[in-house]
Amino acid sequence: MILAAPTGAATLLTELGAILVALALLGRLAARFGISSIPLYLLAGLAVGNGGVVELVTAQDFIETGAQIGVILLLLLLGLEYTGDELTAALRHHSPAGAVDLVLNFTPGLVLGLILGWDIRAALLLGGITYISSSGIIARVLTDLGNTGNRETPVVLAVLVTEDLVMALYLPLMAGLLIGGDAFDIGVEIAVAVTAVVVALGLAIKFGNRISAIVFNRSDENLLLSLLGLALLVAGIAERLQASAAVGAFLVGIALNGPAERAARNVLGPLRDLFAAMFFAFFGLQINPADLPPTLAVALALAVVTAATKLATGWWSARQAGIDWPGRLRAGATLVARGEFSIVIAGIAVADGIEADLGPLAAAYVLTLAICGPLLARAADPLARRINTRDKRARAAT
Repeated sequence: MILAAPTGAATLLTELGAILVALALLGRLAARFGISSIPLYLLAGLAVGNGGVVELVTAQDFIETGAQIGVILLLLLLGLEYTGDELTAALRHHSPAGAVDLVLNFTPGLVLGLILGWDIRAALLLGGITYISSSGIIARVLTDLGNTGNRETPVVLAVLVTEDLVMALYLPLMAGLLIGGDAFDIGVEIAVAVTAVVVALGLAIKFGNRISAIVFNRSDENLLLSLLGLALLVAGIAERLQASAAVGAFLVGIALNGPAERAARNVLGPLRDLFAAMFFAFFGLQINPADLPPTLAVALALAVVTAATKLATGWWSARQAGIDWPGRLRAGATLVARGEFSIVIAGIAVADGIEADLGPLAAAYVLTLAICGPLLARAADPLARRINTRDKRARAAT
């Protein structure tokens, strides 16, 4: 005998099923046109949130919890992309490129926030939003365009690694500032958070092999439970230390290598995609669509400025590596996209009630560059070839 679900449960299941089907359709639509699914997921959230076309009744709390897990899984699998040796090597060999990237791309957001008269915390959060490129979108773009073997690709990846390391320190710093209190209390919170991250990073690098051996299991079920449980546990401890749950998950990913790292990708990949989609939808759900138009002009201007600064970052970094100018153009264009990490930072602002306009501005900004970034990367290579051919003809004519 099948028991009828209570009315509340039926509504929850109906809403949740409908939004997941809608996200699946939007994902297919994005793949059809060769763009990132992130902006479409944000639009889906806008459509079912406060002021949207249809407002969710009971599923919002479930999606909020799923969104928190989505952030943890996003950062866990991002950490799997790097080993401790790769991180330290990136710091040693590519610190100049990382410094240029930080100055050129953090500054526009910070300055704009101050010009708008925002609280310094909001300005710093906007600086983080404009600074960090989307590793997820960029990885997809490199694969789709067949550029993974290009000479400029290691430069692009080095910039991304450096950004992720900066974020591992930036998020605890912001957590300390957002707590508030007097200068001494804020300083203590920041010191504890940063110390926790540095110690955890050192342990992940030194004992990564042992941790991987303990976690690894040939049973997918046991491996999934071990990985997800460890990531949530470390993320929770990191959150208590004000070091950010996302950073805790990132450090767990760094600690895994060898068979554990390869198996983790297989079992966690689909789970990450599911909960990450919820995360992007939930961020959009918290934004009232009516708040977007007033911020649109500023967001578009900021997108143009920071697209140019990312182009400059990639160009300079590739030139330092001895790469010719078509490769420099491709490197810069590839770095333009913003996405998941920018939304993570904006989500912190929305959750803490920091500056009402920051959430809508970030949503419009990410929507713009998550769409235009991949398109610009696609256009860079044929543009470079066309200009190169024209220059050759001009030289031949003279």
